[in-house]
Amino acid sequence: AAYAAFSNKKENAMFSKLEKIIGYQFQDTQLITEAMTHTSYANEHRVPKGKAVHNERLEFLGDSVLSLIITNHLFKNLSSKTEGEMSRIRSTIVCERSLREAADRIHLSEYILLGKGEEQTGGRSRDSIIADAMEALIGAIYLDSNFHEAEKFVLEHMKEIISHGMQGHLFKDYKTQYQELVQRHGESTIKYKILEEKGPDHKKTFVVALLLNDQMVAKGEGISKKEAEQFAAREAIRAHK
Repeated sequence: AAYAAFSNKKENAMFSKLEKIIGYQFQDTQLITEAMTHTSYANEHRVPKGKAVHNERLEFLGDSVLSLIITNHLFKNLSSKTEGEMSRIRSTIVCERSLREAADRIHLSEYILLGKGEEQTGGRSRDSIIADAMEALIGAIYLDSNFHEAEKFVLEHMKEIISHGMQGHLFKDYKTQYQELVQRHGESTIKYKILEEKGPDHKKTFVVALLLNDQMVAKGEGISKKEAEQFAAREAIRAHK
């Protein structure tokens, strides 16, 4: 009964599109709905006298499933590494930044159900919300099928991240990555310029432009200037590839 609030054609079509992108079709469609439902949306669409359904429990499960998948993969493929070395590698893979990176590759943020307030304050671009939804999706796939299917999903959609982690290429912030990228081709001047500030003082959203040799190459939006700069740098890295 608690899912009645979520059953509409628009969301069914949206989640069907997500299933095609990830290459997995849910037997129990309530699980994908729950995985993609943020607490803010659930609280706004609470069923009368019912329990708000959101993705926090699936995120809790998915975190453990992901950790086991990565642990198992490292154990099988890094036979020369010690327990401590494998723990350090795992921590670079099972982290908010890598989950956000993997989620971005399947455009997961577009499919998260957010409350109006959360949407207006930049929730759709917030690392924690996107990473949590990715973990919830892993948990949902595990519950809908089995460990093997969850493992298949993780190893496919986090393949590059896992590979980089195993090679010891730790995550650097996007601004540093972009700076190193352009410096390989000679000296270049990178600047960040605020284009816009939206919303009231306590809920501001910043739009920042990244300028390379005074030419705008990318824009980023975030709830702080620093976050907006990071997202602008990330977009610039993608445009460069």
